[in-house]
Amino acid sequence: MASGDLEGGGRNGKNRPNSYHQSSSPFYVENTEKQWTSWLVPMFVVANVAVFFVVMYINDCPNNNLGFEGSCVAKFLGKLSFQPLKENPLFGPSSHTLDKLGALNWDKVAHGKQGWRLITCIWLHAGVIHLLADMLSLVFIGIRLEQQFGFLRIGLIYLLSGFGGSILSSLFIQDNISVGASGALFGLLGAMLSELLTNWTIYTNKAAALITLVVIIAINLAVGILPHVDNFAHIGGFLTGILLGFVLLLRPQFGWVQRQHVPAGAHVKSKHKAYQYVFWVIAVVLVIVG
Repeated sequence: MASGDLEGGGRNGKNRPNSYHQSSSPFYVENTEKQWTSWLVPMFVVANVAVFFVVMYINDCPNNNLGFEGSCVAKFLGKLSFQPLKENPLFGPSSHTLDKLGALNWDKVAHGKQGWRLITCIWLHAGVIHLLADMLSLVFIGIRLEQQFGFLRIGLIYLLSGFGGSILSSLFIQDNISVGASGALFGLLGAMLSELLTNWTIYTNKAAALITLVVIIAINLAVGILPHVDNFAHIGGFLTGILLGFVLLLRPQFGWVQRQHVPAGAHVKSKHKAYQYVFWVIAVVLVIVG
């Protein structure tokens, strides 16, 4: 995704001497803000990959495939070989294995009291192609956000957005199972949008930044129209991420950041603008209600 360059093109230090510096990344970050080292997002990637290997080992196609849909793919992998492509074209396990290991199944959540599936489904993937698509998106989006806002806030947005996506998916998709981190990823996209809106005053080229992000979001939502893609999880995660972004990704305005350089007795701006507080209150209320 091209989302990683959004802020680099949308914000700069023009007419603000000594207030910004440019690092090796395309972001311009205030030198008074702490830059975090991204470790949580890489850990999420490792965890997702590790879970996929465990799922494939348990799936054990050579010993469990009945042969109705053909033979296992990549038999040289042994127990890690994939189900026949007619059964799973994404190079992955069987639906039975995913369901057994925690895929989102409305009937089991609603009637079997297995609410834990709302969380476990986020860590499961239908195949290698599905896993690669999600993990590449997570790296491009998540690392930049974690560097700017820290692991705690981005981790919360990721997990709660995935949960929100599972909730909406379970309400509308009741005949099939659902797996994947897409809801959590769309939550990060939603958080990027609300971060842009709530921190609007620190951006130059505002229209370009907003249009770029909206196009990225629209393209990803359009992909959700394709068959066998759970767009309800995308929408649920996206809406959750937007609200959490207003709550967790607030930045102080420029005048407050530079307050230590203001002469004694001079007027110092408040930390946040009034509209930022309005967004924050509305988002908190909607998160609680939701």
